Amino acid sequence: MASSVPAKRLDPRAKLPAYGSPDAAGADLYALIDSRITIAPGQTVLIHTGLALAIPRGYVGLVCARSGLATKRGLAPANKVGVIDADYRGELMVALHNHSGEAQVIEDGDRMAQLLIIPCSSFQFEEVDDLDGTQRGDGGFGSTGTK
Repeated sequence: MASSVPAKRLDPRAKLPAYGSPDAAGADLYALIDSRITIAPGQTVLIHTGLALAIPRGYVGLVCARSGLATKRGLAPANKVGVIDADYRGELMVALHNHSGEAQVIEDGDRMAQLLIIPCSSFQFEEVDDLDGTQRGDGGFGSTGTK
C-alpha cells in the first residue's frame, strides 16, 4: 500500500502530482502559469507548480526529467535532478532548461517533470589519515572503461 505525502495547494488551480501508470516510479509535476512560456534555446525558466509538500523525514524528493519531453523537445531540469529536502515547505518549482536548438513552449497544465520520493540516509563524516583500498583506487573519470 502506498504511503501519503501531505500536499498544500498554494493556488486553487494547482494539480496534485499524479502517476501516469500503476507502476510508474515518478509522479508528474504540472506547470501552473498564467500564460504560455516560451523557452529560448539555452535558456532556463523557473516554472511554478502551485504546490508545497511535507516530504516525510528520512525521505527526499527528486525532481527528474520526463523522458519524452527531454528526448523529443530537449526540455529537462537545469540542475539535472532537483533535490527537495524533507524540511522544505516552500513552493515546488522546476528550473526547466531548453537543451534544443529551437524555442519550446510550455502551457498551463503541461506535465514538465516527474517527482520521485525515495528513502534518504544521513551520515556523520569522520576524518581519517587513510582510506581502505579498492581495485579501482583513485581512478577517476573514465577509469573503468568506455564500453
